[in-house]
Amino acid sequence: MQEIMEAVKTSNTPNFESVWAMMQENAVQMKELRESQKETDRIVKNNAQLIGKLGGRFGEMVEYMVVPNLEDKFRKLGFVFTKTHQQTTIKDDKNNLIAEIDITLENGDKVMIVEVKSKPTTEDISEHIERMEKIRAHADLHNDKRIFLGAVAGMVFNDNEKVFALKTGFYVIEPSGETFNIIPPQGKPKEW
Repeated sequence: MQEIMEAVKTSNTPNFESVWAMMQENAVQMKELRESQKETDRIVKNNAQLIGKLGGRFGEMVEYMVVPNLEDKFRKLGFVFTKTHQQTTIKDDKNNLIAEIDITLENGDKVMIVEVKSKPTTEDISEHIERMEKIRAHADLHNDKRIFLGAVAGMVFNDNEKVFALKTGFYVIEPSGETFNIIPPQGKPKEW
């Protein structure tokens, strides 16, 4: 379009053929630009999916690092869990309760619900609070009177997120050398 305007400025009477040719050239360029934008959008979408999958793989890696020794680590904190489950889903359509659980440790009195993230955010921790409330509601519906506790495991914790998780009443599970540490929450752990 700019070429057309230049032609009009430099020539008193541009002929129809030259204006028409410039307009057709402009249309071709616009079509190429749209095609290029579609390809860019496809690449961005594909990269976003790959990054999402990679983040999920890091979460799985944390789970596989943590699960084998998790019962022993909690035993040192006074908990004796007799069962461990990974990747559990609570789906109660009747009561509109849905929750995905990364790791569950349980015994006759207590249940520890562990959320695993490669790098937990405050949003992840807030979502875990909501998850714990749903799990408690589901347990109440099924007359499960056990105490539910929460933990957040991560490969990398920023200080703000770690402090937030601990103040919220969650245990924090983080790497330490070739193993991991469990940090108890500040004060009494939150019970659901």
